[in-house]
Amino acid sequence: MERTVQAEIRRMDPAAEFATDERCFIVELSNIPSDPEVSIARARVAADVTTEWHALTDITERYVILEGLGLVEIGALAATEVGPGDVVLIPPGCRQRITNVGHSDLIFLAICSPRFRQSAYRRLEE
Repeated sequence: MERTVQAEIRRMDPAAEFATDERCFIVELSNIPSDPEVSIARARVAADVTTEWHALTDITERYVILEGLGLVEIGALAATEVGPGDVVLIPPGCRQRITNVGHSDLIFLAICSPRFRQSAYRRLEE
């Protein structure tokens, strides 16, 4: 049975934010079975916090930085500072983490294709 995306407006519910073991907070903006090609989440990392090393199996992820300053580490690339308007492209299976190096929350969109599934998440640290 083929799934089709239906026209709709999906509104962010700030009360739906939840903490993750990854050391950040997530609000799922769009992650639904009828739109399997992509998911979009808003991520928030508090000041002086580094997310855990992790990778996503078979999922390409993009961070679109909206607010704050981060130090992103992906694969073998040197740690790089990122800020509003920057896009970080993370290939499937690539190790990643981000540190909030600013004084306020680091906020970014995490856009995954295909859509994020918890079963694809791999912790890379103890």
